Amino acid sequence: MRKLILPIFLALSGSLYSQTDSKSSNLTFSGYLETYYGYDFANPDDHLRSAGVYSHNKHNEVNLNLGFVKAAYSSERLRGNLAVMAGTYADANLASESPTLQNIFEANVGVKLSENKNLWIDAGIFASHIGFESAVGKDCWNLTRSILADNSPYYESGVKVSYTSPSGKWFVSGLLLNGWQRIQRVEGNNTLAFGHQITFKPSAKVTLNSSSFVGSDSPDIDRKMRYFHNFYGQFQLTDKFGLIAGFDIGAQQTAKKSKTYHAWYSPVLIGKYVLSSKSTLAARAEYYNDEDQVIIATTSPNGFQTASYSVNYDYQITTNAVWRIEARGFSSKDRIYTYDDAPAPQNYLITTALAFSF
Repeated sequence: MRKLILPIFLALSGSLYSQTDSKSSNLTFSGYLETYYGYDFANPDDHLRSAGVYSHNKHNEVNLNLGFVKAAYSSERLRGNLAVMAGTYADANLASESPTLQNIFEANVGVKLSENKNLWIDAGIFASHIGFESAVGKDCWNLTRSILADNSPYYESGVKVSYTSPSGKWFVSGLLLNGWQRIQRVEGNNTLAFGHQITFKPSAKVTLNSSSFVGSDSPDIDRKMRYFHNFYGQFQLTDKFGLIAGFDIGAQQTAKKSKTYHAWYSPVLIGKYVLSSKSTLAARAEYYNDEDQVIIATTSPNGFQTASYSVNYDYQITTNAVWRIEARGFSSKDRIYTYDDAPAPQNYLITTALAFSF
C-alpha cells in the first residue's frame, strides 16, 4: 500500500482539486504537504532521532514529515472526513497498526442529534482531543512538536458526542476510545477507554481547555489503568504577542489492581511574536519528567527527566506556503544522548521545513 500512496496523492490532488470551485457543494477537497531537513548533532548512524521523538524524527536527510489529501462532506445533519497520508510521521506513529490502516489520517462520520442545538455524534478515526498541537505543522507555533505533544495521542478512534453552545464560547465532548493513540486495541485488551474535553473561549483572545484520558493500554491479563489530564491556555496578549501555557500530568498503576502508581508530568510555555505581515518568531521552554519511564523508556537510573528549549522563525511565502527554521536543545538529568560517540546529557538540533496546503 505504501508504494501506491504517492501516486494516489498526485492523482487525487490533481483531479479533485478542480472540483472545489463550486461554493455550494457539500463536498470539498484539501491537501497538505510538509517537507523538512533536520540535523541532529548527536549524528545517529541510523538517521533516527532520540527516544520520545515521533514527528520530524529523521536526521541528516530531506524527507516528508506529513502529506495528505482529504475529502470532507458537510451538510446540516451529516458530516464526514476521509484523508490518506504518507511521511515519517505516519511511519513513526502508526507503526503498531495493521498495514491497511497505517496510511489513514482521518476516517470518520458524524450525525447531528438535534435540529435546534449544535449536538453531534461522530465515529471513526479522528485527531486527538488532547493538547494544543497537532500533526499538521502549519497549525502549530513551533516547527517541531513539544515533548508532551510527541508523547500523548496525535490520533484516536472511537465515538464522541460533542456540543457547542450557541455563542460558540463553550465546547464540551465525551469520548469512548479504543485506547491511547490506537486505531485497533492492543491484543488481549477488551476494555474501552474514556475521555472528555471542555473548551471555554470567553473572548476571541482567550482559549482555555481541559482534556482527559482514562483507560488501559495493556492486555487484560496485565491491565494497568492509566489516568491522564491535559490543561492549556492560549492568550493573545497584544496584536503582536501571544502566549500558550500548558501542563500534562498522568499516572499509571505499577501492576494490575495495584494501589500504587507511576506518575509523569510536563509543563510548557510558548511565546509567539509577529515581526511583520509575513514573519513571526516563536520561543518555547518545557520540561518533561517521566522518572519511572511509563511513556519514554531510557533505561537510565533517573529515567527521562529532560528540559527543552527552542526558537523558530517563520516566513509566510504565500497565503498557503510557509518556510520555517528552528534551533532546539535538550538537557537531561542522565546521559541519555550521544555526542562524539560518547554518552552525553545534552542534545542539539537544527530543523528547517517547507509546508504547503490547498
